[in-house]
Amino acid sequence: MDFLTHAFSTDDIWWLETFIDDWFLVIALSLFVVELIRYGLKKTFTRNLLGDSITNFITLGTFILIVALVAATYAGVFFYVYDNFKLVELPLTPWTILCCIVLADLAYYWEHRFLHKNGFAWATHTVHHSSPHFNISVAYRHGPLDWLFPLFFHLPLAILGFNPFIIFLAEVVVQVYQTLLHTETVKKLPRPIEAIFNTPSHHRVHHATNKQYLDKNYAGIFIIWDRMFGTFAKEDVKVKYGIYPAVKSINPITVFFSGYVKLLRQIWHAPNWRYRWNLLIKPPLWAWQQENKNK
Repeated sequence: MDFLTHAFSTDDIWWLETFIDDWFLVIALSLFVVELIRYGLKKTFTRNLLGDSITNFITLGTFILIVALVAATYAGVFFYVYDNFKLVELPLTPWTILCCIVLADLAYYWEHRFLHKNGFAWATHTVHHSSPHFNISVAYRHGPLDWLFPLFFHLPLAILGFNPFIIFLAEVVVQVYQTLLHTETVKKLPRPIEAIFNTPSHHRVHHATNKQYLDKNYAGIFIIWDRMFGTFAKEDVKVKYGIYPAVKSINPITVFFSGYVKLLRQIWHAPNWRYRWNLLIKPPLWAWQQENKNK
């Protein structure tokens, strides 16, 4: 138990974050190769699947370039809030890291739920949902503003007294955990795991276009948040992936900007300014309902 109270340096935390981020990408790519072999054995490997997967990694590369441009500002906001508004100064220990991961996962749940309930936020998150396939590569399918919204939901952790280095580590842990969830290879895990943790089965539900699965299973690591806040759905029927209307392209530029191109078109053709404002703040379901009201 002494290990849990051992004090780390910020260099230790930074090294751990970099180690997890870099090596997990290697692990994810290896698992993706296994998935491709599985597609081949099942004779479901198609040119569209390959093109879609390549597109996913290109959107990742584009996203990384954007993050590189804003990283200093993003980190600076956390350090400014931490230095000036923290309630306490929590130590850099395994205990605080574990607590921060749990709280960061809860923050992610609400961030993720917001992304599905706000038109402007959905325009970036829709990119991640737009693939008609479901494999490890889909985890790396990013939109242009995916870096922005975590800022608002994780800043309270800095106010609580968590060092920004720990917050960034927690964000990485929550994200890399979810990478493994993007697979059809794993069906169901033992019940205790399915009850507490987010699993591939739960996350398949989240990516579904099936009516009974819409806006369900927002969890990152712990599915208990969905169970607690009434957004849980069990995988019962076969999942259909993608969004409506579908993005019928594997062009990475088209895919990367598809959400905001669609939103701008909706705003341009909107009948009035109130309608335009609602497109930005209301759930995407609202816009769909308005478009189909007179059909």
